[in-house]
Amino acid sequence: MVDKAQSHGIDLVLAAHILIEVPDPDRAAAKEKFLHFLEQKSLRITQQRRAIVDTVFGTDQHFTAEQLLEWARERDSSVSRATVYRTLPLLTESGLVHEMDFGKDYKIYDPNYAEHPNHNHIICKDCDKIVEFESDRLEALENEI
Repeated sequence: MVDKAQSHGIDLVLAAHILIEVPDPDRAAAKEKFLHFLEQKSLRITQQRRAIVDTVFGTDQHFTAEQLLEWARERDSSVSRATVYRTLPLLTESGLVHEMDFGKDYKIYDPNYAEHPNHNHIICKDCDKIVEFESDRLEALENEI
């Protein structure tokens, strides 16, 4: 769910979502769960994919596909843009990463093992800063919808 609001002349984008709970919130366990997911789909676990997976489960920050590419290349310079863009849908399909699509080709990804799985986001349209927050009122509204 994405809502747009205006407050004091500032446009806010509110993205509310409920993430799938990972049974073991440990990052190593999430990484192993994803590698098992790839094996179940008979997909190869290449060196590039390992670098991407290590990067995703080595951060608790939101990221874009391009940020993930940059960070993964710090681990392995051979990581290709195509592999990042092919791996992201697999990460979301596995339920370990949540994709938030804000339109205009702006997607960010949120690791599922974060400390607060039920949270919302405010994104500054000028600097792209993301602020996470929890709101009982928004949660009640989500449940009502």
